[in-house]
Amino acid sequence: MTTNQDLIAKLKAIVSPYVQDEDAFKVLNEDTDFIKDLKINSANLVDIILDIEDEFDIRLENEDMEKMLDVKSAMAIVKEKLSA
Repeated sequence: MTTNQDLIAKLKAIVSPYVQDEDAFKVLNEDTDFIKDLKINSANLVDIILDIEDEFDIRLENEDMEKMLDVKSAMAIVKEKLSA
């Protein structure tokens, strides 16, 4: 089972190219919001979703994408898909 720290590390690597706020990225944690904190735009959020699908070999539905607005939600959805 992937630990939260592993998951956060992988998510951090995935979102890194799209981050507009480096200070928020440095302190990224479960409560970090992709749009509000990291200033990632919605087009890039789609790229991130695709990267997450590739990284974890999972398929994400539209409703998953709508919920995936922060690190905690992304982790929960990835874990749910991995355990399915």
